[in-house]
Formats: sequence, C-alpha cells, structure tokens
Amino acid sequence: MKTAHTFDYVVVGGGSAGAAVAARLSEDPDVTVGLLEAGPHDGDHDVVMQLDRWMELLESGFDWDYPIEPQENGNSFMRHARAKVLGGCSSHNSCIAFWAPAEDLDEWAHTHGAAGWESKHTFPLYTRLESNEDEGPLHGHDGPVHLMNIPPADPCGVALLDACAEAGIPRAQFNTGETVIRGANFFQINRKSDGTRSSSSVSYLHPIADRENLTILTDAWVRELEFDASGACSGVHVVDNAFGRASRIAANREVILSAGAINTPQLLMLSGIGPREHLEEHGIAVRVDAPGVGSNLQDHPEGVVQWESKRPMVRESMQWWEIGIFADTEEGLDRPDLMMHYGSVPFDMHTYRAGYPTADEMICLTPNVTHARSRGTVRLRSRDFRDKPKVDPRYFTDADGHDMRVMIAGIRTAREIMAQPAMAEWAGPELAPGREAQTDEELAAYVRATHNTVYHPVGTVRMGAADDAGSPLDPQLRVKGVTGLRVADASVMPEIVTVNPNITVMMIGEKCADLIRAGEQ
Repeated sequence: MKTAHTFDYVVVGGGSAGAAVAARLSEDPDVTVGLLEAGPHDGDHDVVMQLDRWMELLESGFDWDYPIEPQENGNSFMRHARAKVLGGCSSHNSCIAFWAPAEDLDEWAHTHGAAGWESKHTFPLYTRLESNEDEGPLHGHDGPVHLMNIPPADPCGVALLDACAEAGIPRAQFNTGETVIRGANFFQINRKSDGTRSSSSVSYLHPIADRENLTILTDAWVRELEFDASGACSGVHVVDNAFGRASRIAANREVILSAGAINTPQLLMLSGIGPREHLEEHGIAVRVDAPGVGSNLQDHPEGVVQWESKRPMVRESMQWWEIGIFADTEEGLDRPDLMMHYGSVPFDMHTYRAGYPTADEMICLTPNVTHARSRGTVRLRSRDFRDKPKVDPRYFTDADGHDMRVMIAGIRTAREIMAQPAMAEWAGPELAPGREAQTDEELAAYVRATHNTVYHPVGTVRMGAADDAGSPLDPQLRVKGVTGLRVADASVMPEIVTVNPNITVMMIGEKCADLIRAGEQ
C-alpha cells in the first residue's frame, strides 16, 4: 500500500478534542502533525459556521446520523446526531459552554481510577483553553475558545427565570467553580461576537492554518489502524476517494484516536481491539481482547414538555436553546440530578409523529437525567468500515428505575415552573404530554414513546486504573495491550459529566497533549 504521508503524530478526527490535540502538539516546531477528518472543512459552509443555524444540521449531510437499535424501554425512533465536519460536534450541536463540576472530575480520579484527572489538575486546563467575558479567579482570558454570556433578550426566557425563582429555583451564575445544585440562568456559550461559533476548529485550527508542521486532511475516512510486529501503532489506512482505494499515513511516534464515542470504538474493533467473541463473530483477528471497548455507553436522555405560547416567540436568537435549569429531586445530593433546557422554537420531532398536537408558537422545556444509570453498547454491524455501527443506548433499563424516576420528576418540575404567575402571559395549553397525563405510569409511557437525547454519548472507551480489566485506557489515555496509541474524545469518560460536555471534551484534548509532551521529556 502506498504511503501518502508520514507524520510524527497522526490525529484521527478533527473534532472537539482532536483539534485541540493537533493544535497543541504542533506548537513544537520540531514535530510534524497530521490531522485527519472524514468530513469537509467547516470554513466553507455558512450553515456550519453560524451558530443560530445549528438545528439545520441535524440529519443533514454533515451528520453521521446514526439510528439506534430497537429499545426495550425507550424511543426506538430516536437518532444520534454525530458530526461529520471539521470541528466535530462543536461545529454541529449548539454551543452550550460548561465547566464540569469539580465533583465529577474528582469522581473520575478517586472512584474510577483515572489518577491525575482530579479537578485540581483539570480546572487549570479549562482556564487555559478559554477567553471568558466573566471575571473571577478561575477564568481565563487568553485562551482560544471564546465564552460569552447570552444576554437576556428573550422576554419569554426572562419570564421563565422569574417563574423558576417563584418555584424555588433561583437565578444562579454558571462556571464559577461552585457547583449549581438548584439554579437557573441564560447559558454561557462558546460564540464569537459576529455570530460565528467558537468551535474547536474555529478556535484552535483556523488561526494556525498556515503552520508549516501541521497538515489538515479533510474528506479522509480512516478505515483501519495499522500495527507493526512489535504491537506499536504505526499508522492508519485512509480512504479519500469514491472507489474505496486506501492509502497509508504513517506515524513515527503516536496515533491519537479522536473520532468520538461512536466512531472511536468502531475503529478500534475494526482494528482488532475489542471484545474477543464479538470480533471473532465478524471474522476480525483479535489483537487485544478488550471487553470495555464499545461498552459503558452513557448519555443524557431528554424528555420533551411543550406548551403553546399565548404570544409570539422570538424570531432572532443566538442559538434558540438559551437557558439551563438545574434541580435536585432528592435530598443530600452534591450535584443536581435533573437539568432542563429551555427552547423558544417548536421541537416536535418525536411528539408529533406520536399523535401529540403541535404549534408554530411553542415553549419547550426538556428535562434530562444528568447521571443516568443505564448503560448501553456500540457494536459492529459488520467488518465493513462503511457500515454504521449498532448503537444501543438501552435507555431507562437501569435496575432500580432511577432514570425514569428523575425524568418523571423533571416533567412535574417543568409543569410547576410553567404554572407560576410569571408565566401567565406566556403559557398556553400544554401540548405534550398534555394535562390528562398525570400518573407516573402515564408519564412513563409518554417518555418511552417520545424522549430524545441531548446528543451526549460518552464512555465507550473509558479510562481507568492500569489494572482495571474493564477500562481499555489507562489514565494517560493509552490503549492497553498496544503501544503508540491513545484516545482523546468523549469516549474516555468513565462517568458522564453532569452538564453539557463539549468544553470538557476540549479539555480532554488539552490534557492529552500535555500527557504526550510530558512523556517526550
């Protein structure tokens, strides 16, 4: 096979973490870095660059658009949007910008064996990556990622925050380093002043497009990892044409796999790293029997509660989903177990087809379970890299019913907020699930039929202690059983973070680059 390029470091996936890894490694002029992205360049497409157009990207040509396997207790019609464009999901989803709570990161280290990922070590990476318009001892002002506060320009949103306060959920400030257990406000978002999303590509890659030792190859779909006789990852095989002909891209030092929580385990399994029986089922030679690859899939399942608005909703917005509401559904929690997003546009993609009414003027609250206990899988459909993998989140299958309990509590909390005096001028009839749905059983049936995802799959190649057989990665993000191969994306999380994870995935990229550079010293 022809070797098309040779680099010191090959980064597979130009998404939220991969862009950060490539940018930071290429700061050293003595190394060469190749960044491979299966999709196109984001800068060529206004629909990608302009944040207020993000909902147009769902199920578009920039979306891998993964169906999910039939769910025993959830909405089988649901799809997982995963970005196929430079910048990954930071170029595709909304740009809600959260630091993860310190408790999440400390749990990674102390409970799951990911030593070195404690908040005292990782909070400084958030500081480094951001340029935040807020002041405060933790905030950075020189980083590549621009964080701003959404101004209170949506009158329905302002009324909603007043209603939250009336319901005992006060206004709170986000990203201060203090975990908000019960509070609400307009989000911080990673957006530039002209409306351009401050995605990982815009933030990390666009400013260094002329850096001589960084090569960005778009429309380059990696089909397999290559290993030499010693078990070192020596490169990748890439298809960048319509004929399926592959070329080789060699790595002198390391390959960093940053293809996301669905594509990363798929590529590892296609390359012989995964559960033995599953690989043998598809005729793939087993390089490393790693049962944790493709396991531990976690997500934020999302309910949808909708009201018709009595008044016209906004016609201009930074990203249409602009407020976050946190609450606890039981006493004694150190983090909220419930989060909601407020949307000012119709969001009936699952409710209308299930028979619920819709409206042009709609108020949406979407309760989601911050730490769902259900666990799913990503598995191969075949040994062909072009086949979409089997994604089975197994929503609401946790043994103790925690996930559904929190979701039902979320629907009731959403109703309580909307019933407050502050929303009297806005809240019209409840469209879904509708006032007639009152019992836990009725609400659970509604959730199973209509729930969505916040598009936050994580955990499918989790890191953990070196001697933890269930963790395919060690705390340095190295793939166990081989050398020269790391993973840096949302798949490495041993436990999903409480909040929207995109900024944390960028932080993972920063951390990966630091780990590699420390190892070179």
